[in-house]
Amino acid sequence: MPPSRRCTRPAAWLPAALLVLALAGCRRESTPDELPGATSEPAGAVRQLADHLQDNDLQAFARDALPPAERAQLAEAWTQGRSRWPLTELPLDVQLGPLLAVLSTPEGEKQLQRSFEGQIAGQDKALRDAARSLALFGTQYVRTQGQYSDEERAHYAQLISALGAWSTTAPLGDHARGEAAITRLAAAARATGLDGDAALADAGMDESLRRLGPFAATVKAVLVDYGLDLDRTLADLRTGLVEETGDQATVRIRYTLAGTEIDTTVSLTRRDGRWYLTDYLEHAAALLAEPPAAPGPALPGLPAPPEPTPPADQAAAR
Repeated sequence: MPPSRRCTRPAAWLPAALLVLALAGCRRESTPDELPGATSEPAGAVRQLADHLQDNDLQAFARDALPPAERAQLAEAWTQGRSRWPLTELPLDVQLGPLLAVLSTPEGEKQLQRSFEGQIAGQDKALRDAARSLALFGTQYVRTQGQYSDEERAHYAQLISALGAWSTTAPLGDHARGEAAITRLAAAARATGLDGDAALADAGMDESLRRLGPFAATVKAVLVDYGLDLDRTLADLRTGLVEETGDQATVRIRYTLAGTEIDTTVSLTRRDGRWYLTDYLEHAAALLAEPPAAPGPALPGLPAPPEPTPPADQAAAR
């Protein structure tokens, strides 16, 4: 049973790796360019999560993103197929299972290559026109939908605008880049040993996240070939404290994405002496409260995983 989609990000029209930037940061010494309050505990909590993401350490991210009780419940929900947290907070969302299933077999890789050649390769103008339309739609969507907080709406609108501008010049339809990207992603997917949702559930949350770390690193490396250097963005990110009152705080985050300056804030809540993103706490509560979801649609344009080849003796008997 696939996990619920209620608290997922708008990944249908955002390149997957982008949502890392909601928390991404760098481990550098304090400089005059740092924002006021950069050394505060709330800003430090954001940077700690960001460090884990920069290291592609998804296990550590999960460990520090939620209090132990909620994290343990979500780990159990993972094995039951009801949740894919923390992937729903990151680029690797709930559609990762179907993608891994396709990429993990040679035939699936070939199918994806054929789909790219038939639908995307050489279609730069059409892709750019579609990207502009999706950016306009996406901005309007996040501004009007009730499932996002005010902070999320403000941040996502900036992200979509920046990505829309990037996509107008990115070589999305380039034959060589597309083929190379699929080959690299397929190799990284096979290296995880996770060939779909069932394998993710069997491995459990912690082990799945450990294996997915290198896959996340490959996604970032592939995006560099398309002119989206997330590591450079991560290195330039700054955080600072806007306000801290009791167990509530607001942290400012600034970074440059594809030449566009992003300036946003996130709210944090203190639990048992530790600071957590308020949105993460609320998303976790919603995930744990909702019933199992019905099967959701596969990724648009993604070929179905190939049927397994029967053993030779069974094939001969047919």
